[in-house]
Amino acid sequence: MARPRQPLYAAVMRRLPSIALVALIALAVPVASGLGERHASASVAYASPYTFEQTFGTALRLVRVDLGFKIVEKDVSNGYLLFEYRSPESGGRVTQGAIEVVDGRAGVHVAVQLPAMPQYHEQVLLDGLVKKLTDEHGDPPKKAPAGAPPPDAGAPSPDAGAP
Repeated sequence: MARPRQPLYAAVMRRLPSIALVALIALAVPVASGLGERHASASVAYASPYTFEQTFGTALRLVRVDLGFKIVEKDVSNGYLLFEYRSPESGGRVTQGAIEVVDGRAGVHVAVQLPAMPQYHEQVLLDGLVKKLTDEHGDPPKKAPAGAPPPDAGAPSPDAGAP
């Protein structure tokens, strides 16, 4: 015997729980995968008013002497330090860190990267570098405003051309 046709509404209502379950699973999978371990790709940056040599040397001393981190690799000519970062919050877990110091036309640019840590760890390191630069080298040198003419020597004295 053939089954009588059900109205469309009744058929949809009968399948609604299974459709809702599939939709819930489809939405939950991307959310759950996003809750795993995150790797931050951002870094914090600083425009240093000090020279490249002062900034790089101070960054090296901060990482190695003050904080006691192991230097994995350093290249002064290319301006980078690779080191093993240990946070007291992570229970001694070691993660990789980098400090880049670039001497450009606009000045010295510093970037701190700790890809496996939250960004505030990078900011704390950078703040320590800024403080150490000021402590070791004093106030940064004053730069003349861009495009400002050199100071005028004034009018020549009346006896400047006298024999």
